[in-house]
Amino acid sequence: MIYDISMPLREGMPVYDGNPPYRRVITHVLGRDGAPVNQSRFELGAHCGTHIDAPLHFEKEGSTVDAVPLENLVGPARLLHFLQQDCIDRTDLEGLDWTGVDRVLFRTRNSDHWVRSNTFDRNFVYLTGPAAQFLVERRIKLVGIDSLGIEKFGSPDHPAHHALLRAGVTILEGLYLIDVPVGDYTLFCGPLRVLGGEGAPARVLLVTR
Repeated sequence: MIYDISMPLREGMPVYDGNPPYRRVITHVLGRDGAPVNQSRFELGAHCGTHIDAPLHFEKEGSTVDAVPLENLVGPARLLHFLQQDCIDRTDLEGLDWTGVDRVLFRTRNSDHWVRSNTFDRNFVYLTGPAAQFLVERRIKLVGIDSLGIEKFGSPDHPAHHALLRAGVTILEGLYLIDVPVGDYTLFCGPLRVLGGEGAPARVLLVTR
């Protein structure tokens, strides 16, 4: 079974507060004015829809998208469901079995919001700083979540981002995890190879093992 857990790019889709909206502009229509093709142009922010954060996003001397290790982006991953919480804290993670887990994805009530609304929800479920530090201690390579930001909205000091990015952990945001069961999968995450970029949109697949 292959699950496409990428958020569809579409006009009117939710974007993080202050980020530019997604637009697809038609530049050529086949047969119109002699055009031999259909063609369009995309306008979007680097953190639109499903995307990764590279260390440069929050760290002044951080590495860029094109330098993210490929082994962070492809390999075994565990999907966990936290459907009742308003946040994921260290205590939610400490009692779980982390044996052999290199990459982890979190499915929350955030995924359901993308079905119901075109608006950004400031009260999205997020990862706390202590939870992020726990994942760093577990030597996790990639952390994914179904919100457009992994950090609590309005956080003044961004502890989750700093903990993960300073440790070289890839952050994957904006996942679409409706109808994807808890379990172990093989993750394929393909961010655009943006030279010097602090983030990039990504196509992400989960394959049952």
